[in-house]
Amino acid sequence: MELKANAALIIIDQQQGILHPKLGRRNNPLAEERILDLLRLWRRSARPVIHVQHLSHSPDSVFWPEQSGVEFQQRFTPQGNEWLVQKRVPDAFCATGLEARLREAGIDQLVIVGVATNNSVESTARTAGNLGFEAWVAEDGCFTFDKADYFGTLRSAEEVHAMSLGNLHGEYATVVSSADILKAD
Repeated sequence: MELKANAALIIIDQQQGILHPKLGRRNNPLAEERILDLLRLWRRSARPVIHVQHLSHSPDSVFWPEQSGVEFQQRFTPQGNEWLVQKRVPDAFCATGLEARLREAGIDQLVIVGVATNNSVESTARTAGNLGFEAWVAEDGCFTFDKADYFGTLRSAEEVHAMSLGNLHGEYATVVSSADILKAD
């Protein structure tokens, strides 16, 4: 594992709304700390940081543009020359120009963190892999929530998270720990 000098850190949906209690029980309570560990490395090494912000179509969403939940958490506010990508669907590549910007910048290695593991993280990582990017997902820099499966069985956030990472690893992305990423620098 080698982290390239221009590897991009993609931080997905670290907005105020993701902390809303109505989303339910989550896993990985230290995910934000792991994201911040990576963000500090990226800023120190002047690698590209990409902040992804979800703008929901639904007024019931925690990411509805007309309320504070859509805003970034203060600790994840984009700085200086960091990129802002606004999306309307889970996939950060869909109708955002992200692929073109990455290609123009000569970036082919991506480290993906954020929420929710089984939604925007998985969707974005699948597309990254399908487009030929070398995608890494930091398993401890992501989290999700308890969710019922298709048949109505409630699955814990830990189960949902693990299955999503299993869907990605080896096919669309390489799933690693944030510590392994930090060591790869």
